[in-house]
Amino acid sequence: MVKELKYKLVLLKISGEGLQGKHGYGIDPERISEIADEIVEAKEIGAEIGLVVGGGNIFRGLSGTKLGVDRAAGDYMGMLATTINALAMQVVLEKKGLHTRVMTAIKMDQIAEPYIRRRAIHHLEKGRVIVLAGGTGNPYFTTDTAAALRAVEIGAQVVLKGTKVDGVFDSDPVKNKNAVMFDEIAYMEVLEKNLRVMDHTAITLCAENKIPIIVFNLGIKGNLAKVLTGKKIGTIVRYNKED
Repeated sequence: MVKELKYKLVLLKISGEGLQGKHGYGIDPERISEIADEIVEAKEIGAEIGLVVGGGNIFRGLSGTKLGVDRAAGDYMGMLATTINALAMQVVLEKKGLHTRVMTAIKMDQIAEPYIRRRAIHHLEKGRVIVLAGGTGNPYFTTDTAAALRAVEIGAQVVLKGTKVDGVFDSDPVKNKNAVMFDEIAYMEVLEKNLRVMDHTAITLCAENKIPIIVFNLGIKGNLAKVLTGKKIGTIVRYNKED
């Protein structure tokens, strides 16, 4: 059933940690199925979805430095971890009836298509979910930056960051029960207050291209569809109320 959507073409960013559920590592089958259900519902109401997945549930480049791995090599290892998550996401989505394409920033011809902007847009126009792996394909850039970059490239109306918390807070809500959530906040305020929304490069890229970011709790059933239809869920990051 196609509904009136405020945001039709979107880039959804999910961290690797978001796939591990209650576990401290790897992919939780129950959690990834729940996320897939949210995406299925979003497709049913008419959304076009590009999905960027992180890899922190398997390997994070920065943590590799503690093992003596140099930063560039660690980041490439992290990119491979995102591809594992993307393939898992594809399998679950297709079992639920969605047509998907995994596209990687690093060529892996046997398992995925290389990311090509025009091809990605073509898949979206054909009603497929594109799962974008491998970050930007370059070390020293996070998957948050990859999400912002791909959002610009495919013409997404908004970057949706699905998290375990309800939005952007003035302090860590896990550690501070009195943390205050913002309904709306400007890009520059996020940077000035050094809030943990996305990294500075990603925020700046979205700001320069006037792409709003909505941070919301993907763990609450139905939240993704509510965001797409314009309901006030989570925190929106943009210039001002008129943007």
